[in-house]
Amino acid sequence: MSQKPARKTGVAHFFAAAGYSVGGARRLMRESAFRQEVLALLGLMVVFAVVGASVAEFLGLAVLSLIVLAVEALNTAIEELVDNASPGWSEFAKNAKDMGSFAVMCMLVATGLYAAWVVFL
Repeated sequence: MSQKPARKTGVAHFFAAAGYSVGGARRLMRESAFRQEVLALLGLMVVFAVVGASVAEFLGLAVLSLIVLAVEALNTAIEELVDNASPGWSEFAKNAKDMGSFAVMCMLVATGLYAAWVVFL
């Protein structure tokens, strides 16, 4: 086991935190679900442009899209932790992963409902 790195403070902490976020984004890019969500959200942006959505409607989609990606990141984190804590099959592991997946699905449905409202109403 390696030693924990020294804690950074001040401006160094800000840049370190930004680096951790970039590392998280790189890790997420290895997840097919994340890549599919990014493509779907970019596709919705194109659809919004075609139907002439307002700036406020684009902003709503951007906010929902960021929340979808954040929930996907949390779901992936849950899966990584569970896989490490419970390498074999267990009801605990299944339930934790299923609930993370449900959270992502809820956000995808919310985004889809919003998109349908903008496009069809």
